Amino acid sequence: MSPVAHLSKAQKIFAFGTMCLGMFIALLDIQIVSASLRDIGGGLSAGADDTAWVQTSYLIAEIVVIPLSGWLSRVFSTRWLFAASAAGFTLTSLLCGIAWDIQSMIGFRAAQGFLGGSMIPLVFTTAFVFFEGKQRVVAAATIGALASLAPTFGPTLGGWITDHYSWHWLFFINLLPGAFVTVAVPMFVKIDEPDLSLLRVGDWPGIALIATSLACLEYTLEEGPRWNWMDDATIRATAWVSAISGMLFVWRALTAEQPVVDLRALRDRNFALGCFFSFVTGIGLFATIYLTPLFLGRVEGYSALQIGQAVFSTGVFQILTIPVYAMLANRVDLRWILMIGLAMFTASMFEFTPITHDWSARELLFPQALRGMAQQLSVPPIVTLTLGGLPPARLRQASGLFNLMRNLGGAIGIAACATLLNDRTNLHFQRMAEHLNATNEAMNAFLATIPDAQQGLARLWQLTYREAQTLTYSDAFHVMMLCFAVATVLVPLMRKVQPPKAPSADAH
Repeated sequence: MSPVAHLSKAQKIFAFGTMCLGMFIALLDIQIVSASLRDIGGGLSAGADDTAWVQTSYLIAEIVVIPLSGWLSRVFSTRWLFAASAAGFTLTSLLCGIAWDIQSMIGFRAAQGFLGGSMIPLVFTTAFVFFEGKQRVVAAATIGALASLAPTFGPTLGGWITDHYSWHWLFFINLLPGAFVTVAVPMFVKIDEPDLSLLRVGDWPGIALIATSLACLEYTLEEGPRWNWMDDATIRATAWVSAISGMLFVWRALTAEQPVVDLRALRDRNFALGCFFSFVTGIGLFATIYLTPLFLGRVEGYSALQIGQAVFSTGVFQILTIPVYAMLANRVDLRWILMIGLAMFTASMFEFTPITHDWSARELLFPQALRGMAQQLSVPPIVTLTLGGLPPARLRQASGLFNLMRNLGGAIGIAACATLLNDRTNLHFQRMAEHLNATNEAMNAFLATIPDAQQGLARLWQLTYREAQTLTYSDAFHVMMLCFAVATVLVPLMRKVQPPKAPSADAH
């Protein structure tokens, strides 16, 4: 008898909803601090470089634990790992809220990311155990919507909380839902049993290698743009360590009898393509959330609350698209829905490219609306097409790899955008500066309106730099548009998903 057979439909939905809440708050905390780092730094008397680690430390810890979650759930069981993850996340959220200096904050944020990260892939696994047929499509749609809504709403909610209360409440809001998830999950999510004997035969070299590789890779991607990449000795060292340990991990994963991450799942065409699509949508989700607030803050001078209000439309249009997706998902081949979603993502990035210095929330509304609808039409079908055909025994470790690809896409996308903003801004500035000479009548007329020559030159520099920045944002959106265009044309290579008729004997 299946371990979930004793649960009623209502109990399954309640248990699944509770786990979704845990996943949502874990994903929300990636971006909830992004619009409020200045306030956190001010409250803890920290500089901008140190304060950036409030976000970086969380990302490094979370990206390390996500691919390990499949093995950990086999050791401790899904319910107890999820409950422990929620409890640890709740406790460290409290500690972040009462942090007394920047060092304690960074340490607590790292612990928060590591302890809470397991909640994300475990939801994917549980959905495919709890539900079948049309219910599975709805569950995947729910997960996909929450996975893209959480980082989208993060800056909006964070800006509002900081403006109306204080930055401490960015973390205190996790306490009530975290406590609820900790108590509720063990009561209903009884889908497997712990097997502590796996601790004796665990792939400890593989765990050490993947943790080292991902931690160093995330550090390199986060800090590289700030320190001019390989010009910095620390960045060079972490890049080499990441590359070498990553190659050793791949060798280990393909030769070990029980690897910690199932790379062999990549032999399945749908899973391999799905991981690629997850990587690309990670770029779209996280890089646009990075670029848009940055543009509004640096070029338009928006406050944290104004930035949150300006990017809010993406989430609104995604929510409005949920019933459209639910209607289509059971009537139309998911591959066609995915192709439409990725094409809309491409169109959204294209609509961002004519961006100018006087764009505000009104001009951003249409491209952000397109992006919101694209997120809902692309992320959920990727989940179903990628994981829906895998047997439950393989699903646990594969879902960790699948989620890892989305976070890696976000990390690499943000790092690439940060590098573009630095290098291309300088290039555009130099090109425009070449035309600012004595023969430029427009420049001469502008300087004539300012009596003080020094002030006039300073004002001219500011205007030129602002335009150079704006052109660079357009470049970044153009690059993302090309990524989504490539992903769109690859969708027909996916096969129509054929879910297993029944759980395999080794599923639990």
